[in-house]
Amino acid sequence: MPDFRYTALDRSGKQVTGTLMGRDVADAASKVRSMGYYPVQVVAAGAGGNGSSRSAVPITGGRTRPVFESSASAPTAQPSGKKVRRIEILLFTRELADLIDAGLPIDRALSVLIQQSDSDALKAMLQRLQADIRAGKPLSEALGNFPREFPTLYANMIRAGEVSGQLAGVMTRLADFLEKEQVRRSQILAALTYPAVLITVAVIAVTFLLTFVIPRLQEVFKDMGAALPLPTRMLLAISGSIAHYWWAMGGGVLGAIALFRAWIATPSGRHSFDAFRLSLPLFGPLTLKIVMARFVRTLGTLLSGGVAILESLDIAATAVGNSVTASAVASARDSVRQGETLSAAMEKAGGFLPLVIHMSAVGEETGRLAGMLVRTADTLDFEVDNTMRRLTSLVEPLVVLLMGGFVGFVVLSILLPIFQSSTIVK
Repeated sequence: MPDFRYTALDRSGKQVTGTLMGRDVADAASKVRSMGYYPVQVVAAGAGGNGSSRSAVPITGGRTRPVFESSASAPTAQPSGKKVRRIEILLFTRELADLIDAGLPIDRALSVLIQQSDSDALKAMLQRLQADIRAGKPLSEALGNFPREFPTLYANMIRAGEVSGQLAGVMTRLADFLEKEQVRRSQILAALTYPAVLITVAVIAVTFLLTFVIPRLQEVFKDMGAALPLPTRMLLAISGSIAHYWWAMGGGVLGAIALFRAWIATPSGRHSFDAFRLSLPLFGPLTLKIVMARFVRTLGTLLSGGVAILESLDIAATAVGNSVTASAVASARDSVRQGETLSAAMEKAGGFLPLVIHMSAVGEETGRLAGMLVRTADTLDFEVDNTMRRLTSLVEPLVVLLMGGFVGFVVLSILLPIFQSSTIVK
């Protein structure tokens, strides 16, 4: 087996070097890690210092990803104009937290992430961050150049970590928060995908019947001569309206959508619509749980990262996604500013679930408010999952029942004239 030279960091962040034998670079890096070190660079013992060398850098979950380094600086990637995806921000946060925790300075950690990135948009963003940091800016300030990718919550968490000297720990908690948010979005999307597919198929089937099948039977009904039954006349009227005025119907639907979007873009319209969502039977309580889970998880994450409670409430109010709840959070923040406890302020403001108020009171009494809020978010997420499973299980029989009823109406409308004409003939 060939020899390899390695440069690594021990648990205290001190750099160590040495040689060992391995089948290849990945195997050598694995052996370095098994010794309790964090491999920064692993190269063949005979490799020159000026050529390209292959190193192994641990990433999330203990995996290794090979990257290539050179003595020359890497070419600067041009911004692609594309937004960096959420999952890429999540992985960047997790990997940067791991590298900083291993003792690498931010500049060096960003170099590693730039080299191993496969996304042009992410690479361009990281190079811009690295340039700002080399110019003397703190990471939290450099993130301000990318407000779409790094919201206020993210930048404030990083700033709190820099001030407290616990940037790696704060970024780890931030990565945990982003993972939970990603899982929640994926669960909601998965729960809505099946009903959406069923409804889409049902609409396509109904449209096909009304626009292609029924018009071809219209001439047959006219040849019968007799007056058509009411269900048949209704079916033909619906089919004829769609066939002749589809453009007006389509334009009306698009116009209604445009008007609705313009309405909810206004503060009063958004507030009215959010209040309506919360007042719906069955779906209102579910929406409130989703909003409350997002609020307490955001607030708990910010508090655990060292952000002041008033600033945390400000940020959480913008992250809940519901203007009614955001107003309640703002009211609670004003009460906290006047000296009241968070639980008392939420109870006074109204609009908060009793579970959130009680768990906040327990957290304040035990001095573990941040952890209690995150645990409350986990509980609410569990309840939301169960509710959405039950609702999803009801969609399939409901769609089948509606489709069956419509098909039965179509069959009845077709058969009634036939039965009627056979009776007249007799």
